[in-house]
Amino acid sequence: MSEENKSDMLHMDLASGKVVIRLRPDIAPLAAERLRTLSAEGFYDNVPFHRVIPGFMAQGGDPTGTGTGGSKLPDLKAEFTNAAKFLRGTIGMARTMDPNSANSQFFIMFEPAPHLDGQYTIVGEVTEGMDLIDKIKKGSGGGGVVQDPDRIVKMRPADA
Repeated sequence: MSEENKSDMLHMDLASGKVVIRLRPDIAPLAAERLRTLSAEGFYDNVPFHRVIPGFMAQGGDPTGTGTGGSKLPDLKAEFTNAAKFLRGTIGMARTMDPNSANSQFFIMFEPAPHLDGQYTIVGEVTEGMDLIDKIKKGSGGGGVVQDPDRIVKMRPADA
């Protein structure tokens, strides 16, 4: 675990309150820098949690809300590690079938998901406000697509 460093912390404001995220540049330096950079630019402001599956995860970070959008920055190389595990509160980088396609989308785990270990980049974890993540509006059907989704009000680096 990286030592407590304000430059590794993000504050994500939801309508229900503040969520604190600790980035993990020690295991995913490219992805951690991407989330920090996009947050500092205001990229995530008003972006929806477009895919939310009860008992699994909440996915956001696509400004189009379709699950197919991203930032204008290039896709990232996969940063998989066998040491890090997908536990409750873990934040992973969403991607297509191509492991090197993560861009701006991320997901937050409601519950552990060992089947994701070593398959997706772990970029951080929720350190405060997981109760608020639990309350994000859930999607319906197997895909978890959310109609009229909850949104990130604002997300910024803690030291900004």
